[in-house]
Amino acid sequence: MSSNFPDAEKMDPRVRRTRAMLGQALTDVLEEKTFQAISVQDITEKAGLNRTTFYLHFPDKFALLDYNITQLFQQDLEKRMLSVCHYSPENLISLIVGVAEFVHYMTAHCESRLTDPQFEVTVEAAVKKQVQGLLEAWGQTAGFGADPRSIGIAASWAIYGLAQEWAHDKKRAEAELFARQIAPLIHSILGVDQPAVQPAG
Repeated sequence: MSSNFPDAEKMDPRVRRTRAMLGQALTDVLEEKTFQAISVQDITEKAGLNRTTFYLHFPDKFALLDYNITQLFQQDLEKRMLSVCHYSPENLISLIVGVAEFVHYMTAHCESRLTDPQFEVTVEAAVKKQVQGLLEAWGQTAGFGADPRSIGIAASWAIYGLAQEWAHDKKRAEAELFARQIAPLIHSILGVDQPAVQPAG
């Protein structure tokens, strides 16, 4: 799965710990300010670190936000075992559910932050990038089409956009029902036949 950052497991433990401290500090400061209003100084003071340490790890606060969102969503995919599995109809359902629930979490817990355009753009870009990478990897073995990259981009945009609409719908259905409702559309983008998937429950 493509990422701007190395896998956390491959990092030096001290690097991982420092990045975790900076990420937690950003999360804490976001409870007090919008992302736009936050400075690197705010983050380092909250973390108890100096600015030099920050810049050893991230070029700016945007990179830290990207890292934070990427790590959170990657951990969610790993809990669902999606990063180590192959394409199947049920794994696609699980992926859609994962995206929907993550977007809903960000919406419900970070509503004030999502009024900040840069925060929303970063969340969207980080999630779509990982979904695209996963779909491209699946496509290598499942044969999604002649251009797995374009198919991955199109499907990731569709999944994220529909998940965003679902997350903002106050009368939304359960996440799994939503996933099964849009699965035929995603299958058509992937270029695979819509299989017979048993209803939830």
